[in-house]
Amino acid sequence: MLATLILWGHALAALLFGALGLWALRSDGLAMPRMPLSAALGVTALWALAVAGIGEADLVTQLAAATRNLAWFGFMVALTRSGAIERPPAAIGTVFGVVAMVIVMAMSLDVLTSASPGLPRAVLDAALLLKLLAAVAALLLVQGLHSALAPRQRHAVRPVILALGALWLVDVNLFSVAWLVEGWPLQLVAVRGLALVCIAAAIAAGLQHRAARPVEMSRTVIYQTLALIGVGVYVALLAAATSALAAIGGANARLLQTAFVFGSTAAILALISSSWLRAWIKVKLAKHFFRHRYDYRAEWMRFTETLGDPAGAAPLDERIIKALADLTDSPAGVLLLPQGAAMVVGAGWNVARADLPAAYGESWQTDRIDPAHIVELDTGEGADTAPPSIRAWDQAWVVVPLPHQQRLAGVIVLARPPVPRALDWEDFDLLRAAGRQVASHIAEERAQEALAEAARFDEFNRRFAFILHDIKNLVSQLTLVARNAERHADNPEFRADMVATLQDSAGRMNDLLARLSQHHRARTDPPVAMPLAPLLRRIARSREATHQVEVVSKGDPLAIADPARLETLLGHLVQNAIDASAPDARVTLAIAELGDAVAIDVIDRGCGMSPAFVREKLFRPFVSSKPGGFGIGAFEARKLAEEMGGRLDVSSAEGRGSRFRVTLRAARADATVFGNAA
Repeated sequence: MLATLILWGHALAALLFGALGLWALRSDGLAMPRMPLSAALGVTALWALAVAGIGEADLVTQLAAATRNLAWFGFMVALTRSGAIERPPAAIGTVFGVVAMVIVMAMSLDVLTSASPGLPRAVLDAALLLKLLAAVAALLLVQGLHSALAPRQRHAVRPVILALGALWLVDVNLFSVAWLVEGWPLQLVAVRGLALVCIAAAIAAGLQHRAARPVEMSRTVIYQTLALIGVGVYVALLAAATSALAAIGGANARLLQTAFVFGSTAAILALISSSWLRAWIKVKLAKHFFRHRYDYRAEWMRFTETLGDPAGAAPLDERIIKALADLTDSPAGVLLLPQGAAMVVGAGWNVARADLPAAYGESWQTDRIDPAHIVELDTGEGADTAPPSIRAWDQAWVVVPLPHQQRLAGVIVLARPPVPRALDWEDFDLLRAAGRQVASHIAEERAQEALAEAARFDEFNRRFAFILHDIKNLVSQLTLVARNAERHADNPEFRADMVATLQDSAGRMNDLLARLSQHHRARTDPPVAMPLAPLLRRIARSREATHQVEVVSKGDPLAIADPARLETLLGHLVQNAIDASAPDARVTLAIAELGDAVAIDVIDRGCGMSPAFVREKLFRPFVSSKPGGFGIGAFEARKLAEEMGGRLDVSSAEGRGSRFRVTLRAARADATVFGNAA
């Protein structure tokens, strides 16, 4: 089975590398040296074919492997001279020469051992170690070339460089295991054939790619791959150590092996759990493996997710600090907000206010803060601009202003990360962009708070306007009572009506004061089935002392309404009808059943209104046809009718009076819902 995998895997790899060599030879416009690349691909194809045809241990195959490495070194040298490498590593030619000498020495030992099979084992081990050393050196050269790629050639050359790294990484694993187990691992040889196929595919992607369509390696994939490589190295070292303990441990070998496995595993877990070590590894990988320190797409997605508002999330001020701190691996932070001409502590993330110095940051005047300048307190330029009160917090590291439309929305002071480092241009650019973004969130929240406060004032003003209108109606009613008292004070019936009117007015005034209180909340009770005739008669009786109001009702229909709202609504309409009528003109309250609805008509024979006024101005607030009127009654009446699920219609003619009709649902039409209430 292994022989079959080795045969077919390496044969397929030979076919692919040969095809790639011909493709590179015939392609124009490659970003890489064409002839050296084609030669290296061709030699790699011959080596893979030799592995598949005559075996790994044959001298021809070993010589082909050495030639393959030299050919790829030649390609890398040509690549450094073609302009694809922006900053070639120092003494690159000398390094290539030394590694080439190591390869030649290993090849010489292969020839020697093939000519003299009886040589000691040490010679074979030396040849294997030289090959391992050459593969490791090749990996270091690949890493140097990768970090020095010119920007204009990076997207086309990078897949080939990474494929070369994978090629020698496979060799490193193969030679390491062969040296540890003192034998040739056929399983890894079989896996190498499949790996060569993948490497050929990566090189094909590089040959096909042009700078117009860049390919970026995922940092997550790279980190996971490096983690897997680390696990593999750990397992290999563990196997080597346990084999050595088995050889030298004697009777206690099993005990020593168990202790070593548990001890090394515990040590690895302790190191992995160290936040300092993780931060150090992240810094080193970003510095040596990537052109940019940050994966901007991943960082921005995490940043915006932190700023979001999921259920149960921390307050916005704390999320803002955390979002900014996560960008630089900072463990804590403090948000300072402008208050007048000074700064005050607004919130903290992973730091309690008790841990901050008293009056932290309050000595920093807002006019002395440059919104565009990020201050690194340890060594950064302009660190002396921050007052001593900022440095009084021993963890203070970076001060990030939050500018919003030429104004300072706040300042965030970040704590030092587990691995202290100096900020570079990428850090400053990212923090500056993130600072502007969180400043907009702060400004938006403040604007929302201002709008909510304005809405509360608007609700209070609207409530006050309605109440003031009701007070005006009460004043008008009491004025009429006082005026009629001069003529009818001796009439016992008038005195009784006057007392009832005064009691009703006092009760209504107390209700108005309660509605004006900040603890009052609008009624939210659902409408119920209620009789209308008793309510209309009570409203008519309350006006008897001031004006004649009659009630016309056929039967006692039930309607779906809120009693308090309906009484307020009809009170507005009746008072408006009285104000529009002559003192001796009757106002009529009529009830009519309209199938599934009930209509309440308030009819007066006063001056009336024009169709244009009814259409354009009647229901607009603060517009009135009466001298001194507030223009609130009709507006509030229609609003109350709509809140009960009804409507308010009006018909009027100048000089002939007006009819206001309140239409509500009849109770019998909703008997299944409101039967109990009825």
